[in-house]
Amino acid sequence: MYLCIKKLYFPSTEQPKVAFSADLGIRGDLGPQNTEITLTFNNIFTNIGNNYNPETGLFTAPVKGVYYFRFTACETQNRQSLASNGAVLQLEVGDVVCVKLLLGYTINDSPDNLSIFSGFLIYPL
Repeated sequence: MYLCIKKLYFPSTEQPKVAFSADLGIRGDLGPQNTEITLTFNNIFTNIGNNYNPETGLFTAPVKGVYYFRFTACETQNRQSLASNGAVLQLEVGDVVCVKLLLGYTINDSPDNLSIFSGFLIYPL
Protein backbone atom coordinates (compact mmCIF):
# COMPACT_ATOMS: atom_id res chain seq x y z
CA MET A 1 0.00 0.00 0.00
CA TYR A 2 1.24 3.55 -0.72
CA LEU A 3 0.00 7.07 -0.43
CA CYS A 4 -0.58 8.74 -3.77
CA ILE A 5 -0.58 12.52 -3.84
CA LYS A 6 -1.59 14.16 -7.04
CA LYS A 7 -1.19 17.88 -7.41
CA LEU A 8 -3.47 19.58 -9.80
CA TYR A 9 -1.79 22.22 -11.88
CA PHE A 10 -3.85 24.99 -13.33
CA PRO A 11 -1.75 27.38 -15.36
CA SER A 12 -2.55 30.98 -14.62
CA THR A 13 -4.60 32.62 -17.30
CA GLU A 14 -4.04 35.98 -15.65
CA GLN A 15 -2.11 38.21 -18.02
CA PRO A 16 0.00 41.09 -16.73
CA LYS A 17 -1.84 44.36 -17.16
CA VAL A 18 0.40 47.01 -18.69
CA ALA A 19 -0.87 50.11 -20.53
CA PHE A 20 -0.21 53.83 -20.40
CA SER A 21 -1.06 57.00 -22.28
CA ALA A 22 0.09 60.51 -21.41
CA ASP A 23 0.04 63.99 -22.89
CA LEU A 24 3.11 66.23 -22.83
CA GLY A 25 1.28 68.47 -20.37
CA ILE A 26 2.74 71.78 -21.48
CA ARG A 27 1.01 74.74 -23.04
CA GLY A 28 3.13 76.21 -25.80
CA ASP A 29 6.54 75.28 -27.11
CA LEU A 30 9.37 73.23 -25.65
CA GLY A 31 12.71 73.79 -27.36
CA PRO A 32 14.81 74.23 -29.25
CA GLN A 33 17.27 72.63 -26.84
CA ASN A 34 21.08 72.74 -26.82
CA THR A 35 21.16 69.00 -26.11
CA GLU A 36 18.96 65.96 -26.71
CA ILE A 37 16.37 65.59 -23.90
CA THR A 38 13.96 62.88 -22.78
CA LEU A 39 10.41 64.18 -23.00
CA THR A 40 8.33 63.85 -19.84
CA PHE A 41 4.72 63.22 -20.79
CA ASN A 42 3.29 64.09 -17.39
CA ASN A 43 -0.43 64.57 -18.01
CA ILE A 44 -1.44 60.94 -17.42
CA PHE A 45 -4.61 59.54 -18.98
CA THR A 46 -3.93 55.90 -18.13
CA ASN A 47 -1.06 54.17 -16.31
CA ILE A 48 -2.18 50.62 -15.60
CA GLY A 49 0.64 48.84 -13.78
CA ASN A 50 2.45 52.14 -13.06
CA ASN A 51 5.30 51.22 -15.40
CA TYR A 52 5.47 54.66 -17.01
CA ASN A 53 7.17 57.30 -14.84
CA PRO A 54 5.83 60.79 -15.67
CA GLU A 55 8.68 62.45 -13.76
CA THR A 56 11.42 60.84 -15.87
CA GLY A 57 9.50 60.08 -19.08
CA LEU A 58 10.67 56.45 -18.93
CA PHE A 59 8.60 53.32 -19.44
CA THR A 60 10.23 50.26 -17.83
CA ALA A 61 9.12 46.81 -18.99
CA PRO A 62 7.84 44.79 -16.03
CA VAL A 63 7.79 41.47 -17.94
CA LYS A 64 9.47 39.97 -20.97
CA GLY A 65 7.06 40.41 -23.83
CA VAL A 66 5.93 42.08 -27.01
CA TYR A 67 4.83 45.69 -26.60
CA TYR A 68 3.32 48.35 -28.83
CA PHE A 69 4.37 52.02 -28.50
CA ARG A 70 3.08 55.09 -30.27
CA PHE A 71 3.77 58.82 -30.13
CA THR A 72 2.28 61.85 -31.79
CA ALA A 73 3.99 65.23 -31.72
CA CYS A 74 2.77 68.63 -32.82
CA GLU A 75 5.23 70.61 -34.91
CA THR A 76 5.69 74.08 -33.49
CA GLN A 77 5.77 76.23 -36.63
CA ASN A 78 2.55 74.86 -38.08
CA ARG A 79 0.18 73.62 -35.40
CA GLN A 80 -1.79 71.78 -38.09
CA SER A 81 1.21 69.50 -38.73
CA LEU A 82 1.61 66.31 -36.67
CA ALA A 83 4.37 63.73 -36.67
CA SER A 84 3.32 60.25 -35.60
CA ASN A 85 5.02 56.88 -35.36
CA GLY A 86 4.61 53.50 -33.72
CA ALA A 87 6.54 50.29 -33.24
CA VAL A 88 6.15 46.74 -31.95
CA LEU A 89 9.13 45.87 -29.74
CA GLN A 90 10.23 42.71 -27.97
CA LEU A 91 11.47 43.77 -24.53
CA GLU A 92 13.18 42.06 -21.64
CA VAL A 93 12.37 42.79 -18.00
CA GLY A 94 13.88 46.18 -17.15
CA ASP A 95 14.23 47.46 -20.72
CA VAL A 96 13.43 51.17 -20.98
CA VAL A 97 11.53 53.04 -23.71
CA CYS A 98 11.22 56.82 -24.01
CA VAL A 99 10.75 59.64 -26.51
CA LYS A 100 13.64 62.04 -27.10
CA LEU A 101 13.58 65.59 -28.42
CA LEU A 102 16.62 65.98 -30.64
CA LEU A 103 19.08 68.85 -30.55
CA GLY A 104 17.64 71.94 -32.24
CA TYR A 105 14.04 70.68 -32.47
CA THR A 106 10.91 72.13 -30.86
CA ILE A 107 7.66 70.42 -29.84
CA ASN A 108 4.32 72.05 -29.10
CA ASP A 109 1.36 71.07 -26.97
CA SER A 110 -1.96 72.63 -26.11
CA PRO A 111 -5.17 71.86 -24.21
CA ASP A 112 -6.08 69.73 -27.26
CA ASN A 113 -3.53 67.08 -26.16
CA LEU A 114 -1.61 67.16 -29.43
CA SER A 115 1.61 65.50 -28.22
CA ILE A 116 1.01 62.04 -26.73
CA PHE A 117 3.08 58.95 -25.83
CA SER A 118 1.30 55.62 -25.33
CA GLY A 119 2.18 51.96 -24.98
CA PHE A 120 0.83 48.60 -23.92
CA LEU A 121 1.79 44.95 -23.55
CA ILE A 122 0.48 42.85 -26.44
CA TYR A 123 1.47 39.55 -24.81
CA PRO A 124 4.12 38.23 -22.42
CA LEU A 125 6.78 35.78 -23.61
